[in-house]
Amino acid sequence: MPTAPTATRRLRPAALLAALALALTGCGARVAEEPTDAHDDRASAHYPVTVTNCGVRTTYQQAPRRVVTNDVGITEIMFALGLEDRMAGYVMPDDKGDLTKVPWKAAYDKVPWLSKKAITKEIALDARADLVFAGWNYGFGEGSGVTPAALEKLGIGAYVLTESCHNATGSGARGVMPPLDALYTDLATLGKLFDVEDRAQALIRTYKKQVADAAAKVPAHRPTVFLYDDGRDKPLTAGKYAGPHDIITKAGGDHVMKDLKDSWTTVGWETVVARDPDVIVINNYGDTTAAQKKAFLESYAPLANVSAIKHHRIYVMDYAELVESPRNPTAISDLAHYLRGVHTD
Repeated sequence: MPTAPTATRRLRPAALLAALALALTGCGARVAEEPTDAHDDRASAHYPVTVTNCGVRTTYQQAPRRVVTNDVGITEIMFALGLEDRMAGYVMPDDKGDLTKVPWKAAYDKVPWLSKKAITKEIALDARADLVFAGWNYGFGEGSGVTPAALEKLGIGAYVLTESCHNATGSGARGVMPPLDALYTDLATLGKLFDVEDRAQALIRTYKKQVADAAAKVPAHRPTVFLYDDGRDKPLTAGKYAGPHDIITKAGGDHVMKDLKDSWTTVGWETVVARDPDVIVINNYGDTTAAQKKAFLESYAPLANVSAIKHHRIYVMDYAELVESPRNPTAISDLAHYLRGVHTD
């Protein structure tokens, strides 16, 4: 399994933000002194604590107190760990489905929704963030200038979603471990960082049992499954390091792109046709609705003889179920139920 190179850093103290105030005031950024807390983490024997994230070791003198998250799955990882009181806000578009019926509705109501656009350094500074939790192409990106290195220069820490870690191929491909392992890794690492390890381990046990229960009912014949995210000229899909790979596999499907050593990436339609999936799973999000995506697939002439299209086996899942998130185990159970009803003989 490819791994990222290991480095070590010591997080700059949050108090450095105050020292940057004069330099940043001129460009309109608002920086406040380090917030106080009734529970002083410095007094805890748990700290300092060192964690490894995407191959980088970082030592924290205390738990972050003003975390800004980017995107729905990342935000809900914090909520599942009960860490909403450690959050300054979250950033995500408003195309991620109905957030009023999720188990974390109270946390969504409590934590500020900072922006419905991409995260920026200005958003992090204005929120007085001491940590930004995002992922490569989930908020972090060289093109946007929002990177862990750029944030470190501002005295702000960074935690990278493990599903999105760049691997060691040098190609820009993402993924260093199976997707569910990435979820468990982030839960365990954040549990250590925020001194909620018991809570994290309880979640991991619950999720593993839920996945095992679904996997125990897998039929002898596994339907082949293709994940369709979006795209007309070329489909955006999931490789072996994106959430859908484990979701499809653990649910009893045979992921047709399991040999693709990347997370989310594009392929050619000719590849989809050649692999002739029995089922197509649609990722439901964005300006193009699931119904519109389904209509395109069913009307696109090159796919006319693909088994999933001929037999009308198209299954819709929400974005937050398919990216790394606490919704993954339930998504596996639900997809498993659907796949058990698929007969391809």
